Amino acid sequence: MNKAIFPGSFDPITLGHEDIIQRGIPLFDEIVIAIGVNAEKKYMFSLEERKHFIEETFKNEPKVSVITYEGLTIDLCKKINANFILRGLRNPADFEFEKAIAHTNRRLSKIETVFLLTAARTSYISSSIVRDVIRNHGEYEMLVPDAVRVKLDK
Repeated sequence: MNKAIFPGSFDPITLGHEDIIQRGIPLFDEIVIAIGVNAEKKYMFSLEERKHFIEETFKNEPKVSVITYEGLTIDLCKKINANFILRGLRNPADFEFEKAIAHTNRRLSKIETVFLLTAARTSYISSSIVRDVIRNHGEYEMLVPDAVRVKLDK
């Protein structure tokens, strides 16, 4: 069974994340979206909200599940028997950053990282851009899945 972890903070999940996961579904038997918890990081949305956004977005996709974790992603891979890490690449800076992590992960374990290029229509979207648009009361709706829109419109 080919199981992949798609790790991130997802603060919040964006259409770019959704695109990578949707395109990863045919490649893997299961994708576990793993929300990393970093006590030193300040989040706009609570862990419960972020998990809910993702669960709602993929509620009709049986191959996708959502968990939270602390620590190294490769330790989580070992714990849940995942043999791949799925990552999206938007630009050359992402590639350089992700390449270093992938090499480190492969050196520390047998886990392979699979990179998918983001779709051109979502390649400019990042969670930090979305948070900035939300903070400044901009039109964020075209950047996030419906589950995030519903929460913010209440």
